[in-house]
Amino acid sequence: MLLEAEGRPKAARRTLPDPDAEVVPGVRWGRPEWVPSAAFWADMVSRASEQSDGFVNRDGSLQEEVGFCLLGGYGITAEVNHAVHDRLVEAGVFVPGRRPAEADIEALLLQPVLLGGRPVRYRFPHQRARRLAVALGMIEDEPPPTDDALAFRRHLMRIPGIGPKTASWITRNWLGSDEVAILDIHIIRAGLLIGLFDRSMRVPRDYEALERRFLEFCGALGARPSLLDAVMWRAMRNIGRGPV
Repeated sequence: MLLEAEGRPKAARRTLPDPDAEVVPGVRWGRPEWVPSAAFWADMVSRASEQSDGFVNRDGSLQEEVGFCLLGGYGITAEVNHAVHDRLVEAGVFVPGRRPAEADIEALLLQPVLLGGRPVRYRFPHQRARRLAVALGMIEDEPPPTDDALAFRRHLMRIPGIGPKTASWITRNWLGSDEVAILDIHIIRAGLLIGLFDRSMRVPRDYEALERRFLEFCGALGARPSLLDAVMWRAMRNIGRGPV
């Protein structure tokens, strides 16, 4: 279902093809005011800033990035993820060489964080403490190669609890790679709405096929996959809450 966008700031737009033309097979361009058409995404990316929307980690350690992505994901809001991750950073959990014990991580995850003045408990303290302890040990023992984004992702997928989406998330954030896509629920939803993804396809089973389709779409839009992914994620979180 495509909606009309209201109240969006005006900006110079590039000339787009006819709304009925296909940007990739099966996906029409539509118009920028049709939310979320291909033209809408092209327009959103043209307004985006690499600095504010790129989500590339330029300051932290790989340990911090693995921790952030393992703590987040399905069932965890971005706000809770950031708050819990900040606590673990302050406690020195991700200091290279430290190798924190599972029990120490779990104790930190069991403590509620304050969001909007109220205490909120992290949803998976036991499971994520175990996964984090193992993951941090494994990347200390055998760091992933950083000269090949796909090899980097495959290496991360050897870690228990890290599937293709989480591994792609770490790869995009740490390497700034445009060879991978983070196909979370928001991106899948956006792709289904415009006919980019076949409804019979599932993650993680069909992750690589869905990723190829997304990267093809990015190429047709002339958009960096890392940037379009970030823009889509933010916009799809807001669609349904009010105007994008």
